Amino acid sequence: MTSIERTAYPRFKRLITAHELHLFFSPTRDELRWAAEATDSDEHLLALLLMLKSYQRKGCFPALDEVPGQVVEFVRRAVELPEGTLPVYRVERTAKHHRGLVRKRVGVAYDQAEARRIAERAIRKVAAAKNRPADLINIALEKVVEAGLELPGFSTFDKMASKIRAEVNAAICAGIHDRMSPLQRSELLRLLQERDADGTTLFNRLKKPAKGPSWSHFKNLTTRMEWVDGLGDSVVWMDGVAARKITDFAGEADAGDAPALRDYALVKRLALIACLVHKARMRVRDDLATMFCKRVATKIKKAKAELEEIRLRQQELVEALIGNYCVVLKSIDDGGPAQLALVKAAEMTVGARQALAGLDEETPVGEIARRLGGKVSPAILALLKALVVQAGGLGAAARTVEGFGGFAQQYEQIEKVSAHHGNLWEPLLYGQIGRDRAVMFDLAEKLEFTATSEDGRVLDALAHAQRHGRARGEYITALDEEGKEVDISFATQNWRKVVLDKMRPGQFVRKHFEAMVFTYLAEELRCGDVAVAGSEEYADWSEQLLAWEAVQDKLADYLVEVGLCEAGEAAGFDAAFFRRQLEDKLRRAAAAADAGYPDNEGLVIDAETGIPSLKPYRAEGLTPSAKRLEQEIKSRMPERTLIGILSRTAYWVEWWRRFGPASGSEPKLQDPFGRYVITTFVKGTNMGPYEAARHIPGVSGHELSYVANRHFSIVLLNEAIADLVNAHARLDIAQAWGDGTAVAADGTHMDTYLDNLLAETSVRYGKPGGIAYHHISDTYIALFTHFIPCGVWEAVYIIEGLLKNTSEVKPTTVHADTQGHLVTWTPRPPLGVGGGRHGRRVRWLRGCPCGF
Repeated sequence: MTSIERTAYPRFKRLITAHELHLFFSPTRDELRWAAEATDSDEHLLALLLMLKSYQRKGCFPALDEVPGQVVEFVRRAVELPEGTLPVYRVERTAKHHRGLVRKRVGVAYDQAEARRIAERAIRKVAAAKNRPADLINIALEKVVEAGLELPGFSTFDKMASKIRAEVNAAICAGIHDRMSPLQRSELLRLLQERDADGTTLFNRLKKPAKGPSWSHFKNLTTRMEWVDGLGDSVVWMDGVAARKITDFAGEADAGDAPALRDYALVKRLALIACLVHKARMRVRDDLATMFCKRVATKIKKAKAELEEIRLRQQELVEALIGNYCVVLKSIDDGGPAQLALVKAAEMTVGARQALAGLDEETPVGEIARRLGGKVSPAILALLKALVVQAGGLGAAARTVEGFGGFAQQYEQIEKVSAHHGNLWEPLLYGQIGRDRAVMFDLAEKLEFTATSEDGRVLDALAHAQRHGRARGEYITALDEEGKEVDISFATQNWRKVVLDKMRPGQFVRKHFEAMVFTYLAEELRCGDVAVAGSEEYADWSEQLLAWEAVQDKLADYLVEVGLCEAGEAAGFDAAFFRRQLEDKLRRAAAAADAGYPDNEGLVIDAETGIPSLKPYRAEGLTPSAKRLEQEIKSRMPERTLIGILSRTAYWVEWWRRFGPASGSEPKLQDPFGRYVITTFVKGTNMGPYEAARHIPGVSGHELSYVANRHFSIVLLNEAIADLVNAHARLDIAQAWGDGTAVAADGTHMDTYLDNLLAETSVRYGKPGGIAYHHISDTYIALFTHFIPCGVWEAVYIIEGLLKNTSEVKPTTVHADTQGHLVTWTPRPPLGVGGGRHGRRVRWLRGCPCGF
């Protein structure tokens, strides 16, 4: 049975604030008059008013003994009934009559059969996409309320959701099972039996996360992709299965281990493993694309660092090159070995030139024999010796260059000096790529890249580089297979300067061309202009959008709801209208900023440079009255332990109800409340389960580890956080700080494990780890937190954090640092326009230093 606390089924919560009592349970004069006319005693009057206000708040009738005492007492005082008056019905017929009066007043119908039919249709429709019983019940509740019907009992919804969910899941599992061949089934079952090199089962290998972006891990990850793909074409297995369902099934398999999976029925066991394999195939492609982007970013960083090193030692390098050039000049100057060889060769060829003067290809043989005396002339032999001497002179100059490290090294040093003078790091990148080159080409062969727009220039350049991937020469042709020149106009002027050689038109400098292609491929992946087929994080966002036909009918209501146009204006809303609207808003905002500048004492604009700056804010210190208030508050606040605070909030807010098995079923733990509170405390304080078990009596490390791994997830944690945010927002004291319409966004460095894709060395903090990017409400509570790598564009996550905030606090203004300044944001209503990588297409953000 699903716990009612996990659903939206109306019930009285433990925490009811004074504001909520006045807002939802205060009878109006008209309601009091109506109730007084329908009753003949104080007990019946109080009972009828409680049923009315409870139905208005909940949508169903509670048992009178379920109404909290504080609500009963509030309503009794509000209508000035004698103290001690209780809501009591002596006969059930009176209670039934009063329920009919309430239904008539609020305008709802009592038709339980129709309500059950509506609920069943709603649950059966969404059960193919959603898996948690609480989600199915919530959707059924919404449909019954929309129909204007009284809600059936919770047990009715619970039994219906459990029955339909079991039927739908069984059909999905059977379909997955039937779409696999017998060989593929045996291969998946083998994962639960065979052991890997580390002693764990092959099933465990599917769940291993990617390690840090080193060269060896990059190479191993490509091997892992081959192994996962070899298990079978999971796309065929998942044909017709909703993505949310696949995620839930894979999560259930991921939360278990091999022995736990063996206890499942065969068909469901294979379906869960197949879903996990499908997600593993997507995840390994995500990890490869992320690792590729990080490797390229690391190489670019090293190239820029090398350029800085060249700046520091450029004097030494230039002097070495000048010295080398001086020696080469002396070798070929007058008196040098090359010039002496040329003079000697000229002297040796005088006789040959005189003997052969006047001869050509038409000279008769007899004449040639007469000139040469019928044998090889000494003049000819002298000519050959002269050529040898001349070649020796050229060889002396070449040997001089070889003594300096060879022509390649001299060219490389010249490129470095050129890079320094042109402030170019691009020529230095190929030298940093090194052994990554083979792995990157291998990755490009194994991953299927697609353009998400009509601009496919980067992928065309990648294909050209792949066609010449085995080349080792200095240059490759600039023409494609059709004889057309490969378009590299997507690259910057610096890159084109490096890739193109003026002395060799129609050709690319191979190594720089390859480095340029890999650089822009990583850039396109990051901003979503290139997608990876079979991936999830780097999937084609355009394919996740609804068809225009599905959106067109909802567009008018959507535009009105978000305030982009008024009712009746949607027909004329197009791109030009939208642009004019934005321009008008910007003009009004600029005019308001200009008008408020004279009174803004904190903002100063330099008269000469026009650069704005903010004056530092200096606190005036606490006033004596504020200090007395602080002391009085502290005297009234009892000291609480951290685990005590967790226990109290879990009891009043019931956030612990969010956690449970990945299957969506109710937890089978003996004391789920206590176990979830302790696990939250252990994980929140960053203790290990076995370390915590040594200090907490009555619990073992295995139990804590089991609950953390199988009953907790990021999704469930965010839902629990949203419960706390909502409860905090209902407190009266929270409104003293703000109304929740503004939020501040900033990041904090966090220490993490090093060998993963998130951890990077922060230039700002000077140590490895990640960034916890918080959105803090003006009511002083964190709405949402992202964990992101160091050095990324935080502007992306400013907006994404708002999109992922599921609490009732919906900010409209974001205050940020250089990544945002001040952003006005309109929360998007649930139109259902699909998922995707929110904020990935942000190339336009990089035009401004602040990101906007």
